Amino acid sequence: MDTLPATDIEAAAELEALAAQIARHNALYHTEDSPEISDAAYDALVRRNAAIEAAFPHLVRADSPSKLVGAAPAGHLAKVPHARAMMSLDNAFSDEDVIEFVLRVRRFLSLGEGDRVALTAEPKIDGLSCSLRYENRRLVLAATRGDGQVGENVTANALTIADIPTELPADAPDVFEVRGEVYMAKDNFLALNARLLTEAEDSGKEARQFANPRNAAAGSLRQKDARITAARPLRFLAHGWGETSALPGESQFAVMQAIAGWGFPVHPLFVACAQVEPALAQYRKIEKLRADLPFDIDGVVYKVDRLDWQERLGSVGRAPRWAIAHKFPAERAETTLRDIDIQVGRTGKLTPVARLEPVTVGGVVVTNATLHNADEIERLGVRPGDRVVLQRAGDVIPQIVENLTRDVELPAFTFPTHCPVCQSEATREDGEVDVRCTGGLICPAQRLERLKHFVSRGALDIEGLGEKTIAEFLDLRWIAEPADIFRLSAHRDALLGREGWKEKSVDNLLAAIEAKREPDAARLLFGLGIRHIGAITARDLMKRLETVPALAALADDLIALRASITPALGEPEAKFQARRDKAIAEHINIENVGAAVGHALADFFHEPHNRTVWTDLLAEVSPPRFVVAARESEVSGKTVVFTGSLETLSRDEAKAQAEALGARVAGSVSAKTDLVVAGPGAGSKLKKAADLKIRVINEAEWAEIVASAG
Repeated sequence: MDTLPATDIEAAAELEALAAQIARHNALYHTEDSPEISDAAYDALVRRNAAIEAAFPHLVRADSPSKLVGAAPAGHLAKVPHARAMMSLDNAFSDEDVIEFVLRVRRFLSLGEGDRVALTAEPKIDGLSCSLRYENRRLVLAATRGDGQVGENVTANALTIADIPTELPADAPDVFEVRGEVYMAKDNFLALNARLLTEAEDSGKEARQFANPRNAAAGSLRQKDARITAARPLRFLAHGWGETSALPGESQFAVMQAIAGWGFPVHPLFVACAQVEPALAQYRKIEKLRADLPFDIDGVVYKVDRLDWQERLGSVGRAPRWAIAHKFPAERAETTLRDIDIQVGRTGKLTPVARLEPVTVGGVVVTNATLHNADEIERLGVRPGDRVVLQRAGDVIPQIVENLTRDVELPAFTFPTHCPVCQSEATREDGEVDVRCTGGLICPAQRLERLKHFVSRGALDIEGLGEKTIAEFLDLRWIAEPADIFRLSAHRDALLGREGWKEKSVDNLLAAIEAKREPDAARLLFGLGIRHIGAITARDLMKRLETVPALAALADDLIALRASITPALGEPEAKFQARRDKAIAEHINIENVGAAVGHALADFFHEPHNRTVWTDLLAEVSPPRFVVAARESEVSGKTVVFTGSLETLSRDEAKAQAEALGARVAGSVSAKTDLVVAGPGAGSKLKKAADLKIRVINEAEWAEIVASAG
């Protein structure tokens, strides 16, 4: 939303809403260590608030986010006031913003043209702000930032961090507060989450998993029990100071060098810059090195180097006038592509997944990213070992948007022609980008979803076999394919001994299975989950074929037909495919059943293991001949579409009625539709029927057609 409110009322209402939103996200981030939005999204809220306040300065609220720092401390740690407020920083999002920052400094100080504004530049580490107070050179207090005025006492916990000295050397001032960030290195963060997961599995409890290193560092430092903190691999990096009885230098850079000399880690990329141009160059350098740093950063902090100028500049609201944070572009990062794995989804789709050197993007540590499909890999030209640019927006799955090393002579990635899970053929249909495993029911990656579909209401409709039960039987290795369902009676005694199963529930399940020994042939075909063969197409096929063995015979014919049709000399690929598809559709010879169905049938029965599944299943079930006994009616031979809510019968019953009257039921309205039966809530289908001038009736009128049929 770029347009500002038009009136005071609108502006006041939005400022109120923004204050509540930002306060909530501050609490989630600073107090609860569980942010819900990315840094970029949070920054956008703050910028929006600032823009409205600038346009309506008389409406600035007492609880304005521009006046506040962080969030109130949590309740389980003692509160301690800061002797000198721990302030926040204003943000810059472009070079122009940084240049304007320097111009503001010049204007405020009334500097002449010859006066250069020297700056320091350092990585803006994404950790938990902490102030370390030394009196008589001994650490007496460690405190979190809290709301900037009052923080939490974490002294006992800070003493467990090896980077934090307990004493300062003899030349240090009597009182000195070192300020910096407590953080967790990326490798240590991944190891901690892995350890917490293992410990949870061993104890049977739910695992605590931190979203990113910043959350892990905050949660670890703010423990009630310092022993837990001691077991966590926390680090500290100094970037400034608070109250002090004396300063060991006259510039930002000199004081930080002194602090480093006392034993505090100061980042090696912290540099002094004579003016803004080298500071911006340092930003570019740090941005390029960002992915390879051991900790997360989200920008570069610039500070006016002269301390006397800092004193004159002072602060405005919650931020000093002498410092600014130059944020990196939102939710992009550079990293190394370690490997490309192929994942098989529940529908058989093969999806390439990039395994990455861990990098933080949008506040989340990313180790994997989607590569979508084979075409995307070819477009990017990515191979293991490449440097890539990663993007993540909101909750979208991270994706690679650029390959930085195309010129490196690495072998091209070869997309598999067989499923990596079950070794079935992996094929791509004409005109599609996705490659799919043809293994179907025998593929472990697809097995749960395929078996759920097989027993679903539209297929065999076996009551009592839900997802949880199927998953349980899969884990026990009692079932692996449809035929195994009809052999579950062999496990009756073992099932009775399992938690949650009683004699009645076991017998009810086994009875429901036995009742499907002679299933409807069309439902059986639909239950196999062959691509492009939905419930309607399955009925259309079985109406012509009548028997289940005839289905395999048709598939054999199609396999032979495909093999016999080859490209003519010089024939374009598209023309060849069209000629072959026409021959397949003509051989099937069923209205509304085309070449896509023929290819799907041929692909399924071409796989030997699918043949085995088919033969094994027919050894357990005996579908009767499929005959639709149609009555003569006014809808015989016509196409009917049902839409909206049906109040006196189910959709399945309505379809059965239509087919019993010799009609074909379609799922969408088209020029071939003859009749639409519309119930309450009918939407786009009803509108399309009106546009095409198709006859529309209600449920009562449909009941009259059914009742009057011969």
